[in-house]
Amino acid sequence: MLVEAKIWTVAKTDQGNAVLVKPLTEEKAVPIFIGPLEAQNILLGLGEVEIPRPLTHDLMLHMLRELDTSLDRVVIHTLSEGTYYANLILKQDGKLVEIDARPSDGLALAVRASCSIWIESALVEEAGIDIDQLQQAAPPVGEIDEIDATDETEAVLSDEEASEAEQILARLKEQLEALVAQENYEEAAHVRDEIRRRETLDNG
Repeated sequence: MLVEAKIWTVAKTDQGNAVLVKPLTEEKAVPIFIGPLEAQNILLGLGEVEIPRPLTHDLMLHMLRELDTSLDRVVIHTLSEGTYYANLILKQDGKLVEIDARPSDGLALAVRASCSIWIESALVEEAGIDIDQLQQAAPPVGEIDEIDATDETEAVLSDEEASEAEQILARLKEQLEALVAQENYEEAAHVRDEIRRRETLDNG
């Protein structure tokens, strides 16, 4: 039976990078070990970093759109001898087409296309790890050190604090532009996430 899932995080472990796929209704996640390039491609999609030229997964989605085809969902269905298998479910002219794919490629496409992710429940039972246990393990890849946020009990920032917050945001945006220019997209994705987090706090 398939269950809908999401990417919980991308993390570094003793065995390498892993994307953690978590069913929406369970407190478990399935670690799927991937290479550094695959981790970067997923992080770029999660961070929605704007890049000057399309990378491979962006190009694939552009091609699908030009062919009037959409990515309907990604299905992770099998684990065999330590390797996970997935299918891309494409929709064209009302018909569904299945294409074999690596889970890492499927997930990198899914986060860009904002389509659903599904995983076989038997895989969750076989390879799933409790979220509590995972939270005590490795940090997300490229995690940015947190800077203390303003006390939530304060309704309004002082002028000095507001000015400092604006300066930090400006520096982060400059850093983002520099990283994109250097094609350091993995770090750019993390900086973009930090900018969004701060903008959300400021607007809250």
